[in-house]
Amino acid sequence: MKIKLVTIAKTDAGYLKEGIALYVSRLKHYVNFEYVEIPALKNAAKLELIELKRREGAELLSHIETSSIVVVLDEAGREYTSPGFSKFIQQQMNSGAKTLIFLVGGAFGFSEEVYKRANFKLALSQMTFSHQMVRLFFVEQVYRAFTILKGEGYHH
Repeated sequence: MKIKLVTIAKTDAGYLKEGIALYVSRLKHYVNFEYVEIPALKNAAKLELIELKRREGAELLSHIETSSIVVVLDEAGREYTSPGFSKFIQQQMNSGAKTLIFLVGGAFGFSEEVYKRANFKLALSQMTFSHQMVRLFFVEQVYRAFTILKGEGYHH
């Protein structure tokens, strides 16, 4: 199985880029992992909110294959413990799907089209994090999930 994280806009802060790169490189030992940053829309500030979400949604959907399992990272999603998330990952790998795609939307969330395509909603916390930081937290949790599945000592 391939796992893909698709995000809107590039990560600006160097410390976040370094952290993301660290965990993405670690994940390569466990799974085919791809991190995709879709460039921010041009003139986004001039767009109506619904149009901005529609266009960002179309960009996100263009990175999804028909047979993929799609998970949106959303504050209204299901929360897991780290061991519970590792079981979720294992269940998806056992399902026979070729690709598991996680989506991080723009600052205003997802379009209705993205929600309709999603198979699952996942919340990282009841707290709100910046869209930049969510990426680092998420790739660390995917790495942690694989160390749990392998019985390694990273997760105590």
